[in-house]
Parts: sequence; structure tokens; C-alpha cells
Amino acid sequence: MKDFVITADSNSDLLDSYINEKRIGIIPHYYDIEGVTYGDEVNLTPKEFYDKMRSGLMPTTMASNPEVIRRTFQGYVDQGYDILHISFSSALSGGCSNVMTGAIEICEENPGAKIIVIDTLNASMGEGMIVMKAVQMKEEGKTIDEVSAWMEEHKMEFCVRFTVDDLGHLYRGGRISKTTAIVGTMINIKPILYLNEEGKLVPLDKARGRKKSLAVISDNMIESMGKYKDTSDVVCIAHGDALEDANYLADLIKSKLPHKTILMNTISPSIGSHSGPGAIGLCFMGEKR
Repeated sequence: MKDFVITADSNSDLLDSYINEKRIGIIPHYYDIEGVTYGDEVNLTPKEFYDKMRSGLMPTTMASNPEVIRRTFQGYVDQGYDILHISFSSALSGGCSNVMTGAIEICEENPGAKIIVIDTLNASMGEGMIVMKAVQMKEEGKTIDEVSAWMEEHKMEFCVRFTVDDLGHLYRGGRISKTTAIVGTMINIKPILYLNEEGKLVPLDKARGRKKSLAVISDNMIESMGKYKDTSDVVCIAHGDALEDANYLADLIKSKLPHKTILMNTISPSIGSHSGPGAIGLCFMGEKR
């Protein structure tokens, strides 16, 4: 039986150290600021990216490049590997469709090749947690078919709660109306959103004030965990260059669930372009999204 590699995209917000250690193949998503396209060999640091947004620059985003997908997959196939690709939500980007098309083409051109694509219907470190689980199962000796079957059966148990600091970015992305953005900003309302079973980011709740919104997503996580509340699973926090608030949320979680391991990373620019500086995502295992 052939060995297999695990690939994902840059929207999984995995730590660079983890990507390098586990040799995860990453297919980039792209963003453009002032006519310069970033995301592949040329990139901005998270601080540079979010500071540009704070200065008023509005990035545009692009999904994964079909040629890069083909080149990446072909490289692994040429080395004799099967491929398990774990993808950003198809409801939020055309990247998953691009990857599926590339996988079909490579398999047609290379008899015997196997490429399985998992549409996580998830984003950021919610997607990243699925990658980490796949790596764990592979290291335990599970086959590509066993891992992919488990992912399809359990991917709805990977949950995301999300809040933003600037409602204007949600308005520009079509998530809320202009009136809601203006009024909400005036009275300091912070929306709570989640990724539903269709992989869409939709409203869940709202809170007045930043710290209250972080408390709400922490409390909602605990309510949603069910059987996972007492296990030693990882909880992930992704933030839009808002480390102080991310640490505040981590402390809230530790005070209630001290046995949980908390991983933290910045939100990738292709997601951050739509959520803005100060966004906070909380990713965890739960019985339902």
C-alpha cells in the first residue's frame, strides 16, 4: 500500500512550525493590495498586512491557482504518494472546486494515482484542527481511506465561533447591511458568528462591548462541547493581529477548562481581508456546530 501525504491550503491558519515539522503541503490563497499580489513566494508579515488595513487600504482576495494546484499534486504523485487534501469551505471560496478539478485531472493523467479531497466546510484554525487530526491518525497507522472516512463522518464536530472588532468589514463582505453596521458601531455592538453545517459564516448572537463578546463566545463554546468538554482536546484561537484580546480569551478558557491545550495563531490575510484587524476566532471540538 502506498504512503500518502496530507495537504491543505493557507486558510487553515496552521502554525509554520507545525507545517514544517509535519511536512504539510500548503496550497496558497492570494490577496492583492495596491496592485501587488501576495500569497505565494511574496508575502507580508501579519503586522504589515493588518497595519495596511488599519491605514484604510482594502485588500481583494483570490482563490488557489489551478496551475499551482496541478504542480503541487503532480510533484507528490511523481514521488509515489497518494494525497489527502483538506480544503477550506466550498461555501466561502472557489478554492475547493479548483482543488477538486485539479485532483481529477491529475488522476486521469496518472493511472493509479489517488487524490482524496475533503471539503471541511470550515475555515481558519477550524480547518487547521481537522488537518491536525488527520496527521494524528496517519501517525497512528491509519490508511488514507480510514482517515478520509473518519473526516467525512466527524467534520461537523469541528466548530468555530467568531467575532469582529469593525463591523465595516462584515458590511463590505455582504454579511450585514449598511444600516446594521452603522447603528451597531454607534452603540458598540459586536456580532457573534459561526460556521454552520453548510460551511457559511452566519450570525449566532451579539454582545455590547469587546470583552463581553469574548465572554459570549467562550460561554457558547462550553455549551456546545457536550462530550468533548471533559476531554483533553486542543482549543484554537485565531486573531487578526489582536494578541492582547486573544490572550484575554485564552485566560477565560483556562479559568473554566484548565485541562485544555490552547493553540494560537494569526488569521491569514485571505481570510483577514474580510474579517479585518481585531477579529477573533475560537475553534474547538463540539457535538454540533
